[in-house]
Amino acid sequence: MDVLREGLFTGERALYNLKDTEIFDSTFEDGESPLKESKNIKLHNVIFKWKYPMWYSKDIYVENSCLLETARSGIWYTENITLVKTMIEAPKQFRRSKNITLIDCQIPNAEETLWNCENIKMTNVSAKGNYLGLNSKNIEIENFQLNGNYAFDGASNIHIKNATMISKDSFWNCENVVVEDSTIIGEYLGWNSKNLTFINCTIDSEQGMCYMDNIKMINCKLLNTNLAFELCTNIDAKIISHIDSIKNPLSGSIEANSIGEIIQDNMNFRGTVIDNSKTKIKVGE
Repeated sequence: MDVLREGLFTGERALYNLKDTEIFDSTFEDGESPLKESKNIKLHNVIFKWKYPMWYSKDIYVENSCLLETARSGIWYTENITLVKTMIEAPKQFRRSKNITLIDCQIPNAEETLWNCENIKMTNVSAKGNYLGLNSKNIEIENFQLNGNYAFDGASNIHIKNATMISKDSFWNCENVVVEDSTIIGEYLGWNSKNLTFINCTIDSEQGMCYMDNIKMINCKLLNTNLAFELCTNIDAKIISHIDSIKNPLSGSIEANSIGEIIQDNMNFRGTVIDNSKTKIKVGE
């Protein structure tokens, strides 16, 4: 591979269509799209200061680097990219990209990040910002911290382990989600989603888990959670805490240490009268 060291690259498309190159200790500034259409690039201790640094790129490795806030919308339509120990300060990163790996990274301004992407792996990542992961699929996450609402709206095939998420309206309109050993804090969790499993999780969610199909909860705690499971089907919930209230579940089974209120209205739902016998509710041992 060619090697570039201690460079200051300026101007639009400064290293356009660069291939098979390793770059050390360098800065890209004052010029859009410096590495557009690049391929097989390794970046070490590199600073990006301007917009659109890596569009339509392929086979990219970035380590110990930084994308400043001004490097907005930096990685779009890119394939096979790994970022390690990198600070991603710019919003709107990763759009319509695939095969993305993030390890030991921080994303303090994660607004509208990871949209319409696929094949994402994140390990030891912290992020702050709304609408992370919109409409993305095939996502593997471990050791994750998020402070941002509306996470993973419309996403599918997600597996998350050991996470703390402060996120209102997370996992809406999702399909095929497994969350393990995690804490989720935020109202209205999981509405309109299908095939969600929570294992060993602590959840604080006002009116969480509503309008869902095929929801499984194993060894979970539901704190400050009321009107749960409204109009849900195929529920399999084993809760090891108190639930403030449950409202009009459609079918399945719910077990909890205690339940403050069970609301079953025999209401007409979409032309069908709810049959309360289709939901088994067990309290205590």
